[in-house]
Amino acid sequence: MSGNINKEWHEQHKMPKNPTIEQRMAWHLAHSKNCSCRKIDGKLAEEMKRRGIEF
Repeated sequence: MSGNINKEWHEQHKMPKNPTIEQRMAWHLAHSKNCSCRKIDGKLAEEMKRRGIEF
């Protein structure tokens, strides 16, 4: 389920090429605070829950 996209944030915050899991988690946490176009789900959400990271 999509929300509103923050185009400016997306343009200024590109995901690095071949990101580590830590980079992916950091990007998605920042993304969820600045844009509502999608939620964190799937394997990334599972890993963040396993590590006790709230999102």
